[in-house]
Amino acid sequence: MDREPHWSYVDPPGLPRLAFQRVPEPKAVKNRLHLDLMAGDIPAATAEAVAAGAGAAGELVTDAYGQFQVLRDPEGNEFCFVSGRAARGGRTRA
Repeated sequence: MDREPHWSYVDPPGLPRLAFQRVPEPKAVKNRLHLDLMAGDIPAATAEAVAAGAGAAGELVTDAYGQFQVLRDPEGNEFCFVSGRAARGGRTRA
């Protein structure tokens, strides 16, 4: 499904949504895939990811669309935990 020229997603039956969005920065490293992962409890999911080697990139963001937390895996690739409308495709990452 295409929402905007820079953001699309697929909803495979019985599987998590997979969303794709363009970012303004040029490719600087080998991996430019950014996953937004739905989480019922973002602080708990963040703590678990940090214990596994990820690092939080900034603070938990709460806005009219829900919440999201940007993290980086051990290689520096960004991903987010999201909840609320943000988890259902109502927000694109700034």
